[in-house]
Amino acid sequence: MRAEAIVETIEVCKSYGMGEARIAALDAVSIRIDQGSFVAIMGPSGSGKSTLMHIIGCLDRPSEGKYWLAGEEVSQLDREQRALLRNQKLGFIFQSYNLLPRATALENILLPLLYSRIGKLNADDRLEHARRALEAVGLADRANHRPHELSGGQQQRVAIARALVNDPALILADEPTGNLDSASSTEIMDLLGELHQKGGTIIMVTHSAEMSAHAERVIHLRDGRVERVEENGQRPHGRDL
Repeated sequence: MRAEAIVETIEVCKSYGMGEARIAALDAVSIRIDQGSFVAIMGPSGSGKSTLMHIIGCLDRPSEGKYWLAGEEVSQLDREQRALLRNQKLGFIFQSYNLLPRATALENILLPLLYSRIGKLNADDRLEHARRALEAVGLADRANHRPHELSGGQQQRVAIARALVNDPALILADEPTGNLDSASSTEIMDLLGELHQKGGTIIMVTHSAEMSAHAERVIHLRDGRVERVEENGQRPHGRDL
């Protein structure tokens, strides 16, 4: 039995400007990503990969087309509705970590719990959730360290724990190893692989073929369109996903 789709887009377009100044960032993109998948999105600068990630992450909405997230049609939700959906279903991992510099690792991880669907937990339960998330990324002994006291790889692990603390339906990783050395990059990709093996659904934007090799499937974008899709270890298949 085929897994349920966590992400499905139908002829999604995104354009900016009007008239002769109009720029089409996405042009009729149709993709399906099933629950439990690990998918990489690749493409050169200007290919539309960041725009697609923003739409998938409910940070923006398409100009045309339809988008379903976990079975809910979200194409036309307003800003407040999208923010609620992000807090309920999505976990974000960014290239620049986006940690609060004066907060400890544990405090950074606690923050999403204040706004999430499980935000009504009492303080002790929230603390326990955060400690478990930190332990899951191997940093239980760094709970009281601030970002400047952590290496780049450790900061990204804290960011991953923060993304996981709400038990999201989908993890979105935007160039998660872009600021890391090769050894730390390998550690982070191994960690994402472990999360996937435990049932997590991951969509990763990357420019690195080496990093994309960790994914089950690679969606290549060019000029706002799906150029091809590759199943890692298999021959590429057609445009329709």
